[in-house]
Amino acid sequence: MTKTRFLALITALALLIAIPTSVLAQRLPPNQFVGTVTLDGATAADGAAVTAWIDDAQVGSTTVSGGEYSLEVDQYDSGDEDSSYAGKTISFKVSGANAAETAVWTTGAADILNLVATTGTPAVGGGEGSEGATGPAGPVGPAGSEGPAGPAGSTGSSGSAGTDGSDGDDGAAGATGSAGPAGSAGAAGTVGAAGDDGSGGVLGVIALIVAGVALIGAAGAMMMGRRT
Repeated sequence: MTKTRFLALITALALLIAIPTSVLAQRLPPNQFVGTVTLDGATAADGAAVTAWIDDAQVGSTTVSGGEYSLEVDQYDSGDEDSSYAGKTISFKVSGANAAETAVWTTGAADILNLVATTGTPAVGGGEGSEGATGPAGPVGPAGSEGPAGPAGSTGSSGSAGTDGSDGDDGAAGATGSAGPAGSAGAAGTVGAAGDDGSGGVLGVIALIVAGVALIGAAGAMMMGRRT
């Protein structure tokens, strides 16, 4: 019986020693923050980043949903359980813009803190400043060297031959030219010698007819020459 009581006492002492050790090893509950988020006078858009800062170090982050946020800040500095944030000031940023509100880290507290941030405001509590405005564009650089020629394109397909055109209509006949003026009469031929009586008279008539035909032929030739 005495041995049993001794073992029970030893067990109780061991439990008493273990309880403080386990309590010390437990992490203290974080400081939780909830509230609305306003950026530049308007409700922050969904997905906007909300960050918490202590001594220029980011200690928590979340995003906006429905114009509100929920953020927890753990008690330890960068996971070092020997260093606590207890009593330190927390500043907040919304999409990189500093919020006017701050808080003091408190173990297990749940604070309603509505954040109002303005772009370009100075950092609160020595936190990191917001990103500066974009500088003007630099001058245009010189044109680069000409690139290599591209490959030749493929040859296009030959077009189909066109059909022959139809013959044109014959032109209208021209008007008949006017007749040229009549040629002048040719000079009279010399009178032939008088023929002898009798048969000589017949020869003279024949000669006269021949001469007349010759005159008519000469006149016709002259008229044809003028027309041409």
